[in-house]
Amino acid sequence: MRIVMAARGLVLCAALPACLTPPVAQTPVSASAAPNLPATVAPLAAAPARPVSVPGLPSAFAWATNAPVIVPRSDATHDLVAVKDPTVVRYNGRWHVYASSVGKGGIYGMVYTSFADWGEAPKAPLYYMSNTRGFDTYVAAPQVFYFTPQKKWYLVFQSGPPMYSTSDDPGDPTKWTAPQPMFAKTPAIVDQNGGWLDFWVICDAESCHLFFSNDHGRWYKSRTPLARFPYGWSDPVVVLEDAEAGRVFEASNVYKIDGTHKYLALIEAFDKTSDYRRYFRSWTADSLEGPWTVLHRDAAAPFAGERNATFDGVPWTRDISHGEMIRAGYDETMVIDGSSLQYLYQGFDPSAPTSDYNAIPWRLGLLTIK
Repeated sequence: MRIVMAARGLVLCAALPACLTPPVAQTPVSASAAPNLPATVAPLAAAPARPVSVPGLPSAFAWATNAPVIVPRSDATHDLVAVKDPTVVRYNGRWHVYASSVGKGGIYGMVYTSFADWGEAPKAPLYYMSNTRGFDTYVAAPQVFYFTPQKKWYLVFQSGPPMYSTSDDPGDPTKWTAPQPMFAKTPAIVDQNGGWLDFWVICDAESCHLFFSNDHGRWYKSRTPLARFPYGWSDPVVVLEDAEAGRVFEASNVYKIDGTHKYLALIEAFDKTSDYRRYFRSWTADSLEGPWTVLHRDAAAPFAGERNATFDGVPWTRDISHGEMIRAGYDETMVIDGSSLQYLYQGFDPSAPTSDYNAIPWRLGLLTIK
């Protein structure tokens, strides 16, 4: 099983070394050249000279951070090199964090940890999700939330396609149900355009929306009625695309800004403006249907990146990568409080070699808005 898991991890992540190097330039895709892409794809909105003010969000984005708060921990059967792709909620007086783990040999899985406050996080033990029924396989990039209509906790993640599991208590990682697929088969647009990864669910009063990326410069969305979740998904459509794949890459989050009718979308990027280091661009919209207007266009003035993150001491990473905002609640509406933003992110030692993506020593840090 370990050999099979390692092979699967390597196959599924074979394209990922490109995450840290410039992508090959691609020709923009038009609706006439590729009829499987909808003609209604929204072009990227032109950026202002500097980020505009958005109700409910800071007028300027500058972050403070410190040493990693969650690091890999190994045992006799789990030899970890990285913890990455976190999701986090505050529930019953504790933080609950699920994250991807990477073991030597490219073995991907998930881990869980919990603590009362962030000062306890570096010493909090890790639970290996491979010890939970159905999770002893390739699983990664989780998202955890409480789905109010069903009074159930959901863990959404990738195992190739989007998968889900449910529980009555996010604080007991042993009790998640066996993973189930959210789609009966892979949508044609996914097969034809480079796959799918990094799934994100957010719901409004009528529907649940599933956002995801494909590492080829496209960001997608599918939708299902609230009453049919986690099934009944519509054919995905392209929400945003860019001919330079690194500029609309992966690790998207979408949030409702508390006290407003605005939504905020974050998408991880890398390009020449960031010296090809990871950072986050952002967009806003008045509806989950869009259109999405760019707020932070590049790494010169990012939502979060090397240029607007100040470290306590010597910077331990140059990459602000896949993570999740600290939410104002824990349900499917994904509400954030723009007056007190924090973001749990992944980074790694800038001196670490990156030729083997599966050996990059990712750790988790916490950004706090200044």
